[in-house]
Amino acid sequence: MEPIDAPAFEALVADELDRLPEWLAEAVDNVVVMVEDSHPEGLLGLWEGVALTDRDQYGFGEMPDRVTLYRLALCDMVADPVELIDEIHITLVHELAHHLGLDDDQLHELGWG
Repeated sequence: MEPIDAPAFEALVADELDRLPEWLAEAVDNVVVMVEDSHPEGLLGLWEGVALTDRDQYGFGEMPDRVTLYRLALCDMVADPVELIDEIHITLVHELAHHLGLDDDQLHELGWG
């Protein structure tokens, strides 16, 4: 699919964040979701941080975890806007699951890999 512009893509990401189940939204309250054009390795998304299963609690002054979605890679892998919305959702949930402590093998077993 021809890439959509950054503001339109960011609006789709915001819509998907609003659609997260309440329990998941509460579990990721200290996660920043960012949009960038591309990743050097062609990733669709990237989570950076410390999984909830590996920390006791946030301390004073800790930076939030970060999920980045890569606009051009996501647009490139789909045929139309409906597929783009689906892929944004899948990628967002996949990266947020890493924040919850799930690894790629576990996500694959659950059908999110």
